[in-house]
Amino acid sequence: MGKSLYDQSPAARAVFEEADRVLGWSLTKICFEGPDTELTQTKVCQPALFVHGLALHAALKEKGQLPEVKYALGLSLGEITAYTAAGIFDFATGLRVVAERGRLMQMACEASVGGMAAIVGQERGEVSALCQEFDVEAANFNAPGQIIISGEKAKVDAAVEGAKAKGWRKVMPLNVAGAYHSRLMEPARVEFAKFLQGVEFKAPQATVFTNTTGQAISEPAALREALVKQVVSSVLWEDCMRSAAAAGATEYWELGPGGILAGLAKRIDKTLVTRSFAEFADLPA
Repeated sequence: MGKSLYDQSPAARAVFEEADRVLGWSLTKICFEGPDTELTQTKVCQPALFVHGLALHAALKEKGQLPEVKYALGLSLGEITAYTAAGIFDFATGLRVVAERGRLMQMACEASVGGMAAIVGQERGEVSALCQEFDVEAANFNAPGQIIISGEKAKVDAAVEGAKAKGWRKVMPLNVAGAYHSRLMEPARVEFAKFLQGVEFKAPQATVFTNTTGQAISEPAALREALVKQVVSSVLWEDCMRSAAAAGATEYWELGPGGILAGLAKRIDKTLVTRSFAEFADLPA
């Protein structure tokens, strides 16, 4: 994960090396060597995704291939990456924010028995009614017909069976460590709010969108509040993407592994133009 960037881009290498200094442990070693069981822990995965995204950002700038960025948005943890790219805080501050978020969410996962499930092919209203029936929450509205539910594992399991009984064809439990973006993350939200009181938020240099409402925000106090609320609230990713398009976004560049967001973009609106960058070979010549 990101090794080609480290090997071939001095700017990206500097990002990884600064990350190791800020964290006080070698994120780089885990990203490059694993094991997967360690990399996928919330407290490690969140900083890893953040650093990888901004290493790509640095490599694009270094090559003179980063066009003027007018809009910045990110899904869940990626929202902090977007904030950092938009100049709301510097890389080291953003990484400390991400690391604390990951640590607190890991603790919340370990203190509860949570689960999540993906529901494909159903409308928002149908899924919201299912959530109310089984006392779970809609964690992610990723794209039309792709919604994630979250909550106590037993209740999520019951909701999955209830959905199947309704004849819903694609309902899949997810292999996750906890119930993200649900009330089970409330202990993390409380402590994260306290932590962010000591972090300076600056006005963004690009228009940023919050997962909590799907709308643009710019006031530093509102930016801080959105990051806190996002820990327990639904991620309105489809809304963020549509709002950026309505504001004038003409092309979306995804910085990170997997090309997942580009895939969601095509489900949201087939006319959206997307590019995905994960490793050095993906960058423009």
